[in-house]
Amino acid sequence: MMPLKEMIWLALSTFVFIAYLIVLFQVVSDLMRDPEVGGLAKAIWIIFLLFLPLLTALVYIFVRGRGMAERQRDALHRAKADTDAYIRTVAGKSPAEQIADAKALLDKGTINAEEFARLKAKALA
Repeated sequence: MMPLKEMIWLALSTFVFIAYLIVLFQVVSDLMRDPEVGGLAKAIWIIFLLFLPLLTALVYIFVRGRGMAERQRDALHRAKADTDAYIRTVAGKSPAEQIADAKALLDKGTINAEEFARLKAKALA
């Protein structure tokens, strides 16, 4: 059985290592997402991240931290807009449009009043 001191040290070091990996992956993903940085600059950042990872990650966050936040925010806004647009295309017509279509069918005599009432209730549900 492990002593309490070693368990605490293991938990703390595991937490720090996972936090470090998260920061490292965030830096690499931001670097690859940024269209303003050229290929050579990206390669240089990656080389420094391989040989001096902690120092390079800290320098990157210090130098480009504001841009990281802006790019992340823009990516989230784009993803939300894309999701909303997709939902609007899949969701179909609004309840008012469904009722208007059902009323047109009722007026043409294609459906009866009972079917119109059922379609109206379904649209409003």
